[in-house]
Amino acid sequence: MSESYGMKLLIVAAGGALGTGLRYAMSGWVYRVTPMAAFPWGTLVVNVLGCLLIGLFAGLAEQRQVLGPMTRLFLLIGVLGGFTTFSTFAYETYGLGRDQESVRALGNITLHVVLGLVGVWAGYVLSRLIGGKV
Repeated sequence: MSESYGMKLLIVAAGGALGTGLRYAMSGWVYRVTPMAAFPWGTLVVNVLGCLLIGLFAGLAEQRQVLGPMTRLFLLIGVLGGFTTFSTFAYETYGLGRDQESVRALGNITLHVVLGLVGVWAGYVLSRLIGGKV
């Protein structure tokens, strides 16, 4: 029996809300235990933990078939996607490498990092133009 797109969207959204709350709590905790750090440790911890968890759960889902389709939507796309999209990026890049698509894997890394930084820069410049501070 196929679930409707609307139901899938609600499942992902519910997982995303949970993941976002967990990200806020985890990174906040890390920043509280490293208050004088001049490095974004909270973001690093969340991203690495998210990568570990998506690898664990996706591996279990593929190898042991322990997660049904709706649980995968909730946990992998919703919770972990809300926790950190970096885990999805890392998992997809890992999949390209695993499938001997090293050029595509490197392209994925390069495009995400370079275009992400360009996007932040462009958004910041745009905000200054809108705010009248060029």
